[in-house]
Amino acid sequence: MQILTGKRVWITGGGSGIGAGAARALAAAGAEVVVSGRRPEPLQEVVSQIEAGGGLARAEPLDVTDVEAVAEAAARIGTVDILLANAGMNVPKRALFDLTDEDWRTVVDVNLNGVFYPVRAVLPGMRARGGGQVILISSWAGRYAGRLTGAAYNATKRAVIALNETINDEGGAHGIRSTVIMPGEVATEILDKRPKPPSQAERDRMLQVADLAATVRFVAEMPAHACLNEVLISPTHNRFYRGFEEV
Repeated sequence: MQILTGKRVWITGGGSGIGAGAARALAAAGAEVVVSGRRPEPLQEVVSQIEAGGGLARAEPLDVTDVEAVAEAAARIGTVDILLANAGMNVPKRALFDLTDEDWRTVVDVNLNGVFYPVRAVLPGMRARGGGQVILISSWAGRYAGRLTGAAYNATKRAVIALNETINDEGGAHGIRSTVIMPGEVATEILDKRPKPPSQAERDRMLQVADLAATVRFVAEMPAHACLNEVLISPTHNRFYRGFEEV
């Protein structure tokens, strides 16, 4: 029997990038996977890939910024043993002096509210059952703020780290454990929204989706008595150290 057999995983931002990769990895570990996101077509593609490999999956289209929709989705999904709160985004004009009120609200809605709403939705059930795993995707920028990622992204990803600490503080006595994963540059579609998108050569040296999927699976397969509080992971060729002009 695989380690996650009998476990149900809910993944937000599950139609692409880290979320889709993690969905495939957790299904391969035996979990039943529910993927959520705004676009039904990519979600169904992930479901089809998992089912083709003999896994269990279903799609639950959802806008994570809609608090009522999140609560309704959680009710339809039912028991959630593992939540991967992965939905995240950034805006092209992200420098502090260029950031508009609308862009600030958009980033906060997705990166912070869109993490909190699913967390709040699953915690009561986890507490009632005496256990559960939460995995939050933050960023290197949440630990080390920088100009490249911008004010709104930095602030929201730092807040996710604080939310993770609070979950462990208040939930640990009820068997609930939370891990925040803080990746450096990952070669996903979000890079296309940068003011200067990186070249393919640069993307090839970044973390890949498969790397983060393996990290999520490692966290999910930890025994219930162990809480891996934080994972800070970067490419070996870390441009946050080396600078962003070189290839």
